[in-house]
Amino acid sequence: MEMLDLTGRVAIITGGGTGIGATTARLFAEHGADVVLSGRKVERLQSTAEEITAQTGRRAIAVQTDVREDDQVQHMIDRTINEFGQLDILINNAGGAYMFPTKDTPPDRFRNAIELNLTSAYLCAHAALPHLLKSQHASIVSMSSAAGVQGVKGGSAYSAGKAGLQMFTRVIAAEWGPKGVRANAIAVGGVASEGALRSWERFGMDADSMGAEVPLRRVGYPIDIANGALFFCSEMSSWITGQTLSIDGGPRGLGGLTDDALWPEDSE
Repeated sequence: MEMLDLTGRVAIITGGGTGIGATTARLFAEHGADVVLSGRKVERLQSTAEEITAQTGRRAIAVQTDVREDDQVQHMIDRTINEFGQLDILINNAGGAYMFPTKDTPPDRFRNAIELNLTSAYLCAHAALPHLLKSQHASIVSMSSAAGVQGVKGGSAYSAGKAGLQMFTRVIAAEWGPKGVRANAIAVGGVASEGALRSWERFGMDADSMGAEVPLRRVGYPIDIANGALFFCSEMSSWITGQTLSIDGGPRGLGGLTDDALWPEDSE
């Protein structure tokens, strides 16, 4: 437990209001960190922050942020430093999957997916770097996806963004490692978060059917991913950087939309 102790550290978790982000923030606070939750829906952020403080006794604040906007990202960093005086951990968790056949994906939606899943991590890491350089325990963890490893039909923009996020992580690990900043990524599999459950329902899937497709025969839960993030931010991984850890229940075939969904005119 001493190796997992985050006491005295300050962590920013983007997309921190619900799901993986909220669970990660809560777990970090349970292990001693003060946390900053950022996202677009301030009511959810504030509610989660208040729950974390009540349950753990650690300080938790909410900062409304659209991580695609560099001025808002800078405000998030500035608010963190004003409140806590330091920054040790950045969790790039904000993102989103928009599943459409590539032939039906308009350019603005493609660009938005790249901005949300890749550019946002650059903006956050770039703005955080001057403060991470002052930390003795600087760590960045970016939430990628199994789609960034093997691809997913109907998610060309999402898959490209998450694959790019993994390479971005590898490069900054090499560039910033000599200054003591570690960077790793997690390739998240099918996790039963609120957003994922809604998305699966759109395509006629649920937790049981998704879990049946992986070797461990269950879906993941936000705590599975939060545990990986805790490992990457703790002393247990002090000589690990530039890596992508797949937390996905084991290898599986290429998933995604069915042929009928990709080419509906052929099934008429």
